[in-house]
Amino acid sequence: MEAKYLEKFLWMAERVQELDIATGQSEIIADLPRWQKLSRERASLLPAVEAYKNYLKLLSDIEGAKELLLDPDMAEEAKEELAALEAEEEKQSEQLKLFLIPRDPNDDRNVILEVRAGAGGDEASLFAALLLRMYLRYAERSGMRASVTDINETELGGIKEAVVTLTGGGAFSRLKFESGVHRIQRVPVTEAGGRIHTSTATVAVLPEAEDVEVEVKQEDIRIDTYRASGHGGQYINRTDSAVRITHMPSGLVVTCQDEKSQLKNKEKAMRVLKSRLYDLYRSQAESEYAENRRALVGSGERNERIRTYNFPQGRVTDHRIGLTLYKIDAIVDGDLNEIIDALTMEDQAQKLKALE
Repeated sequence: MEAKYLEKFLWMAERVQELDIATGQSEIIADLPRWQKLSRERASLLPAVEAYKNYLKLLSDIEGAKELLLDPDMAEEAKEELAALEAEEEKQSEQLKLFLIPRDPNDDRNVILEVRAGAGGDEASLFAALLLRMYLRYAERSGMRASVTDINETELGGIKEAVVTLTGGGAFSRLKFESGVHRIQRVPVTEAGGRIHTSTATVAVLPEAEDVEVEVKQEDIRIDTYRASGHGGQYINRTDSAVRITHMPSGLVVTCQDEKSQLKNKEKAMRVLKSRLYDLYRSQAESEYAENRRALVGSGERNERIRTYNFPQGRVTDHRIGLTLYKIDAIVDGDLNEIIDALTMEDQAQKLKALE
């Protein structure tokens, strides 16, 4: 590995030592937000530092094998060992470079996932419901916790829009490439002629903001309460428990009617509002980075088609990387790992090229 890369790992190792000392100091322990920030930084650097230490040991072993080549009695054995060690060095060198890729600071965050019906009328609403179920099943498979914050359902069982919080499992790192326009091609149950219809739905994946990062002033918001809607029966809410929060400077509006308690709905709505504001500020601050990523995975804006689900042919195609899989039933049941892994690997490959 080139010296310029090893210098970066040396800095990481020294930084971990500094953080070990800092996080043990009483004044920092007393400042919980600061202690958490430093602890997260240490945790993010530690895997790279451990891999770096293993790599240094491997280099030492290689030098030892080279010395044994000078011993006639050990030369043949040392030659075989050296070949194996050098092959391992090449492998570890490439793996180490992955740690040098600028890490998305939001990767460990929870996610606010929003699904909305797009073009296609009732079929678009049914598609949005299918996507929502797909992500809920993926969360279940991945050990994430899902909480529906708000949902606007149609009489046919579709949804106009839904907002879900996904917690744990590195949610943002796994789902951040899902933002954009998803397209479905299938014969709707309402189509008597058997014609294939094309409909769309949009997905937005936002990193959940922490309280210390986004300040929402009381004078900047308007809170309205109203009676939660439903299909009837025991689920009709007879009190004004639903909450609508309007952030007047940005024009953002958030609603929550999932809980029977007005206070809990307000808390959930505020979490969503802060995450949307965080995403808004993040997008403004990272416009240059977003432009660089657009060629790889799209900007995540609503007018981009990122994936097609073609039911007649049983295929799912991700247009950003040209990946087509013929297992649509498994994918819409939440088996997304193959697609997500491929997007992540392509993202890493592009960033590795930028390091050279």
